[in-house]
Amino acid sequence: MPIDVVNAGVLRVAFERHGPDGGWPVVLSHGFPYDPRSYDEVVGPLVEAGADVVVPYLRGYGPTRFRDAATPRSGQQAALAHDLLALIEALGLERPVVAGYDWGGRAACLVAALWPERVGGLVTVAGYNVQDIAGFSAPQPPEVERRLWYQYYLHGERGRAGLAEHRAAFARLLWSEWSPTWAFTDRQFEASAASFDNPDFVDVVVHSYRHRYGLVDGDPAYAATERLIAAQPRIEVPTVVLDPTEATLSSPRTTAEHERHFGRIVVHRRVDAGHNVPQEAPRDVAAAVLELGRPGR
Repeated sequence: MPIDVVNAGVLRVAFERHGPDGGWPVVLSHGFPYDPRSYDEVVGPLVEAGADVVVPYLRGYGPTRFRDAATPRSGQQAALAHDLLALIEALGLERPVVAGYDWGGRAACLVAALWPERVGGLVTVAGYNVQDIAGFSAPQPPEVERRLWYQYYLHGERGRAGLAEHRAAFARLLWSEWSPTWAFTDRQFEASAASFDNPDFVDVVVHSYRHRYGLVDGDPAYAATERLIAAQPRIEVPTVVLDPTEATLSSPRTTAEHERHFGRIVVHRRVDAGHNVPQEAPRDVAAAVLELGRPGR
């Protein structure tokens, strides 16, 4: 797959681009621990509908690199939001539809919440992906806490060392746990696993899972944005919410529950898939983007 690069904010972002020049813009953002391969089967229907589709590698993945060795290798949500905004600006995308799940869904939700004038619509898997860091101090029921073992593992240096030594095995275990009904192949996994060899992967991932619990400081450059996020801003852009029914990390909610965070839900749909919805149910994700972006809708 041809890969382009662009200087965007603190990153030299690697991305894949599909579709006609001048098409209506879409940005598809992946989660942890995945990469752009999640969207391979989503892209085709969008290109056929005239979309200009950009699929970036997030910070710490694949060929994406930090432009300055001194930049903190932060994985905090404000950093992900600024990365997406900077990419939109660097590519000159005019109010794209932004779509994502997991880390990518968090970035998409935050750009839609904080800079709504820069996006034309939002597709979000599992709803409001914005972290409530203050609320994370409250313990969850034991059955929920057990599913988050990987986060607590990464809070210690043993976890950092384990991730560094066993990147692929760690990721593959999470794929299996989070999507128990998805019979992914060795070939599918290996196509993404190379992205975890990025030299910043471990630092970014560890920081992400420590920062969200208030265990480490964030990058001071994002302090003002983190204060805005702490208010849990409501999202007012046109939104499609996709709720996976087979994901072990989340449970489907009612439309009314989602409306606490979204002011303009166009569609709320349940999808028979696990955590990696774009790769498990690509037609549903493509249809969701088309709900928002197809010209003449």
